[in-house]
Amino acid sequence: MSSSPSSRAQEAREAIAGRLREIRLDAGITARELAVRCEWSESKSSRIENGKTPASDSDIRSWCTACGVPAQADDLIAANRQAADAYTQWKRLQRTGLRQLQESGVPLYERTQQFHVYCSNVVPGFFQTPGYATALLASIARFRGTPDDVADAVAARMNRSHVVREGGHRFAVLIEESALRYRIGSPDVMAAQLGHLLSVMALPAVSLGIIPFSAPRTAWPIETFTVYDSQRVHVETLSASIKETQPSDVALYLKAFANLKDVAAYGAQARSLITAAIDALN
Repeated sequence: MSSSPSSRAQEAREAIAGRLREIRLDAGITARELAVRCEWSESKSSRIENGKTPASDSDIRSWCTACGVPAQADDLIAANRQAADAYTQWKRLQRTGLRQLQESGVPLYERTQQFHVYCSNVVPGFFQTPGYATALLASIARFRGTPDDVADAVAARMNRSHVVREGGHRFAVLIEESALRYRIGSPDVMAAQLGHLLSVMALPAVSLGIIPFSAPRTAWPIETFTVYDSQRVHVETLSASIKETQPSDVALYLKAFANLKDVAAYGAQARSLITAAIDALN
């Protein structure tokens, strides 16, 4: 069984730490001597090469220079950045607020031709109305204690959603019926959001499936994820955004999507599930 994305990110960091230790040993110097040459504490050297403290770009460059192999720094820095990007805590991504995170995703959205999206808890971001997005992002900002830029973040999310109505993009989307029933915002906000889902279903680039409560499950509900052009997958957990590009893991999520799709309702049956959720608001 494949290890989780977060555990493999940690494994990658530990591999880099191990490589730094090998470089020091090959140079024939002690951790104390390395610390002297780098002008930091011996305990920092120990923490870095034991994988307890992630090395920064400047740490790696100083380490390689101190060991007489400055040419190895660039490759190690690139590997270190890749490991860091694989598992990024939301508190880091959202430390300046929510708007910047919405804007940062625009280039990926614009170059992606085929989206595979599974949402177990909320309506997908590019199908959200301003009211629903405001209620959702406001609750996230309160929970995480981020700077209050919700209005700007909502505007950025709406702008990012232009890809839904542009040519060159296709959307295969699965939503659990529970996401239609969770009250994100007022009844009026939810009614408008569910009505908007009915309208986006008619777009030729959109294939929207709803997985009914009553569907016999061949796959259990899992975390929300998006696959971009069958090349990378972004997974959302409570604490972090996980990015995977390893082909075997991308294939695993596409397999999960296919299994979930088998029990989804489409067309008139999907519309009836959405309509039932609207009626339940009264």
